[in-house]
Amino acid sequence: MEKIKRAFLKNRPSNAQCGTLDTSLNISLTLNKLKSHHFLKREIANYVILSSVLLFVLITNPASIVAKLIVVAVFALIFLIPMTSQFFFQALPIWTWLSLYFTSSTFDSSKRNPISVNVLPAIETILYGDDLSAILSNSINPVLDIFAWIPYGLFHFGAPFVVAIILFLFGPPKILRSYAFAFGYMNLVGVIIQNLFPAAPPWYEDLYEKQIPNYAMKGSPGGLGRIDQLLGISLYTDGFSNSSVIFGAFPSLHSGCATMEALFFSYVFPKLRPLFVFYVCWLWWSTMYLTHHYFVDLVVGSVLSYSVFEYTKYNYFMPKILPDGKFHSRWTYANVEYMHLQDRDPLKEGQDLEESIELNMM
Repeated sequence: MEKIKRAFLKNRPSNAQCGTLDTSLNISLTLNKLKSHHFLKREIANYVILSSVLLFVLITNPASIVAKLIVVAVFALIFLIPMTSQFFFQALPIWTWLSLYFTSSTFDSSKRNPISVNVLPAIETILYGDDLSAILSNSINPVLDIFAWIPYGLFHFGAPFVVAIILFLFGPPKILRSYAFAFGYMNLVGVIIQNLFPAAPPWYEDLYEKQIPNYAMKGSPGGLGRIDQLLGISLYTDGFSNSSVIFGAFPSLHSGCATMEALFFSYVFPKLRPLFVFYVCWLWWSTMYLTHHYFVDLVVGSVLSYSVFEYTKYNYFMPKILPDGKFHSRWTYANVEYMHLQDRDPLKEGQDLEESIELNMM
């Protein structure tokens, strides 16, 4: 462990003002920070949105009042302790998304919107000339099953944690806060859309044919059922059959998650961007091959992810990376500078050059 520590800290600047972790358990420190913090309008908007969703979840979730109070108390304590709040509080958008997602299965079906079966394949045919998911899933074999299973059934569930760890270790300080904000909000918006516009995935027609869909129907693992048979398990069959959002084809949050991970990795490790683009394309193919999404779902999922990423980048404290193009750890940074919308101004560099010339002439 000591060798690993030295390897990370060997390039740490002597005047570094960032990168260290808060190990304090003193709640009063958090309260004092809260009292002295000047909230920006965008921060206030963020907390109003998240608190509104959480209040809605608390009201609609059928759990007992005692259970709800215990959960609220535990999270309040975690948020107040400096050592834990630096991680858990910044992930508030993720907790909000998860709470809404798992509560979605308890919504009163009589008050929910009707489930769409024909809209997505119709849009796909209009835009692309055919049902791409049906074309890709018509030719199946065990090798392709495994190739599709890797990104969709394995990487998708572990990648968010792996990406978070790598960003924390090798990205600039505070990058994890931006990642949690963007990842959480992308999924939160996606789940809200899925609840407002419930749409059947491609596997629905294979399983139920022309039946009118209803919320009592079970989900399906689609092509992942073949993986269950191959491995002699029922992991994906049980998981997808009892999913909290059965009719959540649009937008594809598998696509959204992969795109968000690729965007953050491309930002921190720009030389590896082709590898991350390949991963997104690989997952896109796997979702259609396994009959879980239409192509239009994937496109909208990626557009949603890119939109949230760009907002986060220029409006929610995205730290800048070192401009030398080299591989660094978080402890290489002496201080943190944040991205601003002005950084996208194509005339900014020229203006800076003119100002520099004027100053030199004075």
